[in-house]
Amino acid sequence: MLSKFHGFVRKAISPTNVTRALSTKQAMEREYNYTAHNYKPLPVVLCKGQGIYVWDIEGKQYMDFLSGYSANNFGHCHPKIIETLQKQVTTLHHVSRAFYSDILGEYAEKVTKLFGYDKIVPMNTGVEADDTACKLARKWAYRRKQIQKNQAKIIFCSENFWGRSLAAVSASTDPDAFEDYGPFMPGFSCVPYDDLRALEKAFQDPNVCAFMVEPIQGEAGVVIPHDGYLRGVRELCTKYNVLFIADEVQTGMGRTGKRLAVDHEKVKPDILVLGKALGGGVYPVSVCLADDEIMTVLEPGTHGSTFGGNPLGSKVAITALQVMEEEKLAENAEKMGRIFREEMKKEEMKKLAETNIVSDVRGRGLLNAITIDRNYAEGWDVCLKLKENGVLAKATHRDIIRFSPPLIMAC
Repeated sequence: MLSKFHGFVRKAISPTNVTRALSTKQAMEREYNYTAHNYKPLPVVLCKGQGIYVWDIEGKQYMDFLSGYSANNFGHCHPKIIETLQKQVTTLHHVSRAFYSDILGEYAEKVTKLFGYDKIVPMNTGVEADDTACKLARKWAYRRKQIQKNQAKIIFCSENFWGRSLAAVSASTDPDAFEDYGPFMPGFSCVPYDDLRALEKAFQDPNVCAFMVEPIQGEAGVVIPHDGYLRGVRELCTKYNVLFIADEVQTGMGRTGKRLAVDHEKVKPDILVLGKALGGGVYPVSVCLADDEIMTVLEPGTHGSTFGGNPLGSKVAITALQVMEEEKLAENAEKMGRIFREEMKKEEMKKLAETNIVSDVRGRGLLNAITIDRNYAEGWDVCLKLKENGVLAKATHRDIIRFSPPLIMAC
């Protein structure tokens, strides 16, 4: 199975400057001793990355099929992004929004024109931008929809994932995310994903102001809704005067074969949230986009971010957007994803399927997943075997493995 992958990648780069200051065991023990145990990493210690490849401290080369959960859409150390980072960091890296800068306006103009919105709220991480979208929706509810104070409700989908803040876990249906973190944010509730009837029933409550949804559920295991679901969401939101918030933190920036995953159904959300790859994998950049009718509810002092929109992050984001467009990475993701799924389903996968080890192969663009029959193996064990064979991926929900390599992958 793994031999098939090697036809899809650019020529390996020699692992120069890979040094072994510590053994793998020593590095893992140090990290374990001095960090909280809220992650369970694969037993590999990485020290260098270039393109689609990373190297561990023992000098072994791997293909990165996680891409920092899509933060590294453009690969490791993309030369244009690194050049921008180095130049800007020696010019002006941070000023607060207490002052204007010469870069933020340039970035805001580029990202709004590219995605078709009037204004942005610049933030840092995906969860901050999603939280901003929720705040925007609530304020819009009171200022525009005239919902009674403190009664606005936001609907999410079961199995959603948009981070681990208290607001995010308040919307979660995963006990690992919310257990022992209550009390929770009021006014949040969930409906089943890909269920327009349940959504319309929820919208009949006049206090509902917004519906936030991942166009493809990533952490849930690359769950793709049926064709027409997003169009149906758009129609219902318009009918009931509810804001359609698209959480494209993981699916945006070309990952699914379009600039945005919503582009597959040609719909425009009221609020668009981007992050991860927007910072080129080198700097935390996220953004909340909307038109004036929504954005103008924000007034000075009512929302902000210390680092959001700083010159370094803004300049990196400009370059990341340029790389996405100039290198036609959305188109490449569409092409390579199709090849990837076809190859995964060929002879070697068929042999696995005959023994029911792999029960499903699915995806869109270069966001793909397989489901493992846990009677035969756990996803963690399969990822360990992949690591042994030079491919780094990560399991989710014990039986699902995501494959999301950098979009620069080529035949």
